[in-house]
Amino acid sequence: MEIYDNSIIEPIEIRMIRPAKYAVRYTDKKNSIDADNLKTSIRQHGLLQPIVIRPLEQGFEIVAGHRRFIACKSLRWRFIPCKIREFSDKQAYEIQLTENIQRKSMDPIEEAEAYHRYVVDFGWGGVGDLASKIGKSEEYVSHRMQLLRLPEEVKEKITTNHLSISQALELTTAGESLQTKLADEIISNKLTIKQIRKIKSTNQEPVTKNDSKHIQIAKKSTLALKVTLSRLDDLIEDAHNVTPKQRVELIKMLMDLRRQTHAMIDETIHYQKKIK
Repeated sequence: MEIYDNSIIEPIEIRMIRPAKYAVRYTDKKNSIDADNLKTSIRQHGLLQPIVIRPLEQGFEIVAGHRRFIACKSLRWRFIPCKIREFSDKQAYEIQLTENIQRKSMDPIEEAEAYHRYVVDFGWGGVGDLASKIGKSEEYVSHRMQLLRLPEEVKEKITTNHLSISQALELTTAGESLQTKLADEIISNKLTIKQIRKIKSTNQEPVTKNDSKHIQIAKKSTLALKVTLSRLDDLIEDAHNVTPKQRVELIKMLMDLRRQTHAMIDETIHYQKKIK
């Protein structure tokens, strides 16, 4: 990202400044607290860092410093210190995006949407171009954008931190009808990435929108049993670390449970076929 050189620094009347046309939309999760803290700091110490603006045909547009601008405006300042420089729409958006990434003010979905606008909506460059501009890897940007393929209810779970990025990325390669159901299982059972992958590889009964309630329940029971199967596999693996005297009996017991679980999975699948 370019450094703001060759700029003019001077106070500009607040009424002459408007928000960015191509804004990076984000919601500050601690908006009111942060805003109050920022206002208090500015009231006590002044604005330590000027906002960055660019000139328009009429007035100016904010490039960086939206929060500082809002705080000063709420304090009823008439003028605000500004660093003025010429930027293209693309450059202004890149600077906004970098600032918000550094401040970690966007959740993963908002970040993904911002990347999608840059690459797809505005057509300013590919994933590689954007990654180099914001100091991230192509894989990072690409993975974030993949999250937008998920259903809205799953994206909400990511936004509220109920699903981690790594867990959510596993869902992007699951069947569409499995994604929401599997997301609930991940949260309820705190599934590991290994367990999620195992469930995806064995799942053969996706849910369709037209399924009746009893079929939905039957399919959910199949998924629950597959979660259990995955947990048993982890326990069997751990059992190899116990003393030889205890190991044989313990593994035998776990393998018996695994066979019983497999049999119950077969029963639930048979039941689903029967009621269809």
